[in-house]
Amino acid sequence: MAGVSAETPSTPPVTGSPSVTATIPQPTATIEQQSSETAPSGEDPTKIPPPKLSKYTYAFPVRDCKTTYQRKLLVLPKTTIWAAKGCAFVAPVDGVIDEVNRVNNWSPATDVGAHREGLFVTIIGDDGVRYLGGHLDSIADDVKPGLKVNAGKTLGKVGNSGNARDTGSNLYFAISWKTAPTYWWVRRGMVKPWDYLDAWRKGNKTLSPKEETLKTREKLGETPPCTVQCSSRQVAPNPTPTTTKKKKKKKSNPQPTQTPIIITSS
Repeated sequence: MAGVSAETPSTPPVTGSPSVTATIPQPTATIEQQSSETAPSGEDPTKIPPPKLSKYTYAFPVRDCKTTYQRKLLVLPKTTIWAAKGCAFVAPVDGVIDEVNRVNNWSPATDVGAHREGLFVTIIGDDGVRYLGGHLDSIADDVKPGLKVNAGKTLGKVGNSGNARDTGSNLYFAISWKTAPTYWWVRRGMVKPWDYLDAWRKGNKTLSPKEETLKTREKLGETPPCTVQCSSRQVAPNPTPTTTKKKKKKKSNPQPTQTPIIITSS
């Protein structure tokens, strides 16, 4: 036939299924699978200490106990650190013991301002700042005025002496500057302490209240007058028995009515 070769083809036709050779890629693990099986190689992160903000090193004033405290101004610029009775009150900084009061003289009948902190200790830090720890249950036997102490030294035990008699145990903590005991209202708190307490508890041990304390003293004066919780209650005199014998009335100048006792600086 025209167009068709009569010769037998040299290559026989392929019969059956042809064999195929191919390279099949293996499945690879996803990033999630890799990270869950083996951690990526690398060095441990470098721990960076908090910046040094002063040459002084501070300690949180209650050691080894769960504590809470408010971070706002209530009556005085101080704070109440709530902690279990018997927790250690420690020196917040290196310094010298200034005042030690081992007798709880507070009475609800008179509520004398100078007695409100009950048992208390004050320390003059090497930073020049005075720190007060009050409402103590007890004071360490060796703690005396003039004693040199280091930060973290146990000064007493948390309690509820003074006008904290009917509350939970706590530490009355205040920051001020050194004055004579006559100016008791100064030691009760002149500088808000909670920012410093936050720093000391979180690990920044060098945040110092020195600068703020000096500025406050410069603004208010060394011995500012008492302005908050200054008066004490008057105690009514015991009535005297009356007699039936009449006495002649004597003319006398009228006496002024009693007013609350106010202690202020001279």
